[in-house]
Amino acid sequence: MPVNNAIAANAAEFTEWRHDLHAHPELGFEEHRTSDIVAKKLESWGIQVTRGIAGTGLVGTLKVGNSSRAIGIRADMDALPMTEANAFEHKSQNPGRMHACGHDGHTTILLAAAKHLAETKNFDGTVNFIFQPAEEGGGGGRVMVEEGLFDRFPCDMVFALHNDTQIPVGRLMVAPGPRSAASDRIEIHISGKGGHAARPYQTIDPLLVGCQIVIALQSLVSRRTDPLDSAVVSITQFHAGSAGNVIPEGAWLHGTVRTLKPETRDMIEHEMARIVEMTAAAHGATARLDYQRGYPQVINNEDATNRAAEAAAKIVGADNLIRSAVPRMGGEDFAYMAQKVPGCFVRVGQARPGVENVPVHNPRYDFNDEILPIGASLWAALAEQELPRG
Repeated sequence: MPVNNAIAANAAEFTEWRHDLHAHPELGFEEHRTSDIVAKKLESWGIQVTRGIAGTGLVGTLKVGNSSRAIGIRADMDALPMTEANAFEHKSQNPGRMHACGHDGHTTILLAAAKHLAETKNFDGTVNFIFQPAEEGGGGGRVMVEEGLFDRFPCDMVFALHNDTQIPVGRLMVAPGPRSAASDRIEIHISGKGGHAARPYQTIDPLLVGCQIVIALQSLVSRRTDPLDSAVVSITQFHAGSAGNVIPEGAWLHGTVRTLKPETRDMIEHEMARIVEMTAAAHGATARLDYQRGYPQVINNEDATNRAAEAAAKIVGADNLIRSAVPRMGGEDFAYMAQKVPGCFVRVGQARPGVENVPVHNPRYDFNDEILPIGASLWAALAEQELPRG
């Protein structure tokens, strides 16, 4: 693959950076060490750094020449509250925290691109290197936008990438339109009547009610959603009780809803509340739904996507671009940036042929260091393409 030779020559150094970040994961809005490392490297290359945006977030600004044109490139820095199951030397040293989604790799890729662009300065305009906190549910991208990200650092377009364990190394997905689902959280609080487990007829069992609610909610996808549309309703936590011979007073459920269309999102929220309340009432209990709207869809702007695809073709070849694909149901808070500025979210294949490719959010996941030069070369090529000299 024609990755940038100067970038590829430093692949070992970039891998060391990535391994260090992987070994020291930090949760959303707590990325103090990571932010310090990023800021120090950017400043050492002569890039102006502005810190304290959304807490631990920062922007590195590199201006070359006289053009007023500017682009933004974003990387996420946070880890997940998970315990790592890997045994390699760069495994997490922070118990209960793990880079299980590859944000260590995304941060390294953007740093590698920044280093190259600062050294070569082969462009005319401004590149804003955006390092955001708290992508994993904290909405760090939303907070950065709310704190005036694009007012303080104007961008004509904004770009981001994510590793993809379902796409082979050497292929990039650069497709327009919806790329990820809206991501919402739900909490269901059930109130029954507790009592002795040997006399359930004297109680109103909140566990039974909760089980019925979980089953009933699946009808929202199977019977209320157009089969040509997509939705996900997943109950992921069920908490109740403290003893084997006691029927508890209440139960608590937690889960997520993913949708691709605003009208489907509205329908599920409305109907879910009705199902929760009526199912509980049918058993003599009460239940309340707390529906928390989270990240909106990531929608790739057509022009920005075409420009990203042009740059990507220079790195992996046009035949290795995926230009049309169904959206993924995961959530991604780059959506907030792409709502404010025309944006494109690229997926970089990292699957190795012939081996097991562990998915993200798995305790055995690790970022594939082979794609560090690919991602960095993409960002360098994009900056030089969109901010041409002369």
